[in-house]
Amino acid sequence: MKKDKSWVSVALILLAAAGWGVIGVFSRPLAAAGLSSMQMTFVRSVTVLVCMGLLLAVRDRRLFRVELRDCWVFLGTGLVSIVFFNVCYFSAIQMTTLAVASILLYTAPCFVMLMSAVFFHEPVTGRKLAALVLAFAGCVLVSGFAAGGVSPKALLVGIGAGFGYATYSIFGKAALKKYHTFTLIFYTFLVSTVCLAPFADLGGAVKALAASPGAVWPALGLGLASTFMPYVCYTTGLEKVEAGKASVLAFAEPMVATIAGILVFHETLGLKNAAGIALIFAAIVLLNAPQRKK
Repeated sequence: MKKDKSWVSVALILLAAAGWGVIGVFSRPLAAAGLSSMQMTFVRSVTVLVCMGLLLAVRDRRLFRVELRDCWVFLGTGLVSIVFFNVCYFSAIQMTTLAVASILLYTAPCFVMLMSAVFFHEPVTGRKLAALVLAFAGCVLVSGFAAGGVSPKALLVGIGAGFGYATYSIFGKAALKKYHTFTLIFYTFLVSTVCLAPFADLGGAVKALAASPGAVWPALGLGLASTFMPYVCYTTGLEKVEAGKASVLAFAEPMVATIAGILVFHETLGLKNAAGIALIFAAIVLLNAPQRKK
C-alpha cells in the first residue's frame, strides 16, 4: 500500500505562501531606492524567466516544447494571472488603503472554489467553506481592516485583483494536465515579462539600482525568494492538491507577512492581529485534518 504523500504538496503550498509573505522584506528597501511597483514587478518576472530558462536548458530542453493550440493557457497565466493581477492590485492600493486592498485581493479563494467546481468538478464541501470563512476572517483581522467608505471603482478594481490572482490556480491546473511545472512557469513569465517591459521604465530601474548598490541584494531576494521559489512550490503542489484547497492554504501569506513585519521591521502585534493569525492557522489545520471514514 502506497503512503499518502499529499502532505508534501500541502507543505509546498505553505512554503510558497511564506515566500510571498516576505515580499515586504525585499520590496521596502527597493521602494526606498526609488523603484516603482511596476519596476519591482518586472524584476520579479524577469528573474523567474532567466532562472527557469537556465534550468530548462540544463535539465531537459524538451520542456521548452509546447503546442501552438495550447498557447491560450500561457497567455492566461501570463496576461491575466500576473500582469492583470498586478495592475489591478497596485491600482487598488492607490485608490484605497493597503488593508482594504489586501482584503479585496483575498476574495480570490471564492473565485477559485467556484471556477474549480465548474471546470474541474471539485466538490465544494462544508469543510472547505468553513476553512474559507475562518481564513478570510483571519485575513481581515491581520490586515487591520476598518470599515469605511470604499469607492465603487476601488471595489471593482480590488475584486479584479482577486479574480486575476485566482486564475493562476485555474489556468495552472489546466496546463499541468499536459505540461511540466517548469514549462508552465517559464512561459507564464515569458509572457508577463514581454508585456511588462514597455511600461517598466527599465532605464530608470537600472539607474536606481546603480545609485544604490546595496539594493541589488533585495532585488535578488524579491526575484528568487519571493517569486521564483514560491511559484515553483505552489505550481508543484497544485499538481496533487485541489485548486480550491490550495487557494485557502495560500491564506498563510498574510499571516507570514505580519510575523515578518514584527521580526524585521519591529511592527507591533495587536490583539486583533494575533486573533487573525490564530484563525488562519485554525483554517489550515481544519482543511488538512484527516476525515473520518464512514
